[in-house]
Amino acid sequence: MSDFRLKVFYSVAKNLSFTKASQELFVSQPAITKHIRELESLYQTRLFNRLGNTISLTESGNVLLEHCERILAEYRKLEYDMHLLHNEYNGQLRLGASTTIAQYVLPPILAAFTEKYPKVSVSLIDTNSRNVEQALQEHNIDLGMVEGVFRLPNLKYEPFLHDELVPVVCTSSALAKKDSLTLDELKDIPLVLRERGSGTLDAIEMALSEQGIKLSSMNVRLYLGSTESIKQFLRNSSTMGIISLQAMLKELREGEFKIIDINGLQIKRHFCFVRAQGQEEAPAANFIRFVQSYLKSRKAAGDIIGKMMV
Repeated sequence: MSDFRLKVFYSVAKNLSFTKASQELFVSQPAITKHIRELESLYQTRLFNRLGNTISLTESGNVLLEHCERILAEYRKLEYDMHLLHNEYNGQLRLGASTTIAQYVLPPILAAFTEKYPKVSVSLIDTNSRNVEQALQEHNIDLGMVEGVFRLPNLKYEPFLHDELVPVVCTSSALAKKDSLTLDELKDIPLVLRERGSGTLDAIEMALSEQGIKLSSMNVRLYLGSTESIKQFLRNSSTMGIISLQAMLKELREGEFKIIDINGLQIKRHFCFVRAQGQEEAPAANFIRFVQSYLKSRKAAGDIIGKMMV
């Protein structure tokens, strides 16, 4: 059985779509269908139920998927280990990162990593923390980086960077006249926050809960799906956002936004690597070591992101 036929089956099974598998693997849809039929002929069983334009896995398909995930992981490890014999880092590294990390922390790190290891094929899923954890559990990524405060027992978390969520307003807003607010005053301030499922909102909700305040009692105007959309909204309204300090450094330096202190409220958290418990992917472990080394070098250089290293 060829490695590629397994990849075809895995892609169809995870996407539940021949079309999406075709697009993902850059082969024609008839070729995808041919490989699936060859597997079904080999095992003399149907792997998918077909009903109109929708498909689902049969019992046989679920069994093959379970084995397929382990086999493909071993293929990736084999490729990696064989190249290591020649002191080459090669293979595939599938990352998933929460939006804040993907947009504001990872770009310079990935640039340095791909420069050092040009033969490693890197892919990155940029989504919220809950979706990153789900992608890890479904074996769609090798390593996740999240900012969430809720941790799943079947995953392993390793902090690598400190972060703080800060209340900010645009300096052109009427709210910028204040330097600080009490918690009671904060309840009346119109807020724009990240969406449900984001690590940012989880951290805000937990910090408020520790002060005996429910998120539902706050004056939340709307929830938005990215920090950049929140910034843009703040530029055009007299509202307050609560945003990662990592995401605000440029605007704060340029005086476009201002931090408003909330007496009695401080929202600190960690950015964490997250992996499946048990066997670990060698490319993921190498990437973790690289990130830690990169942050140490930035700390030695006096860079602010290095100073926030765990």
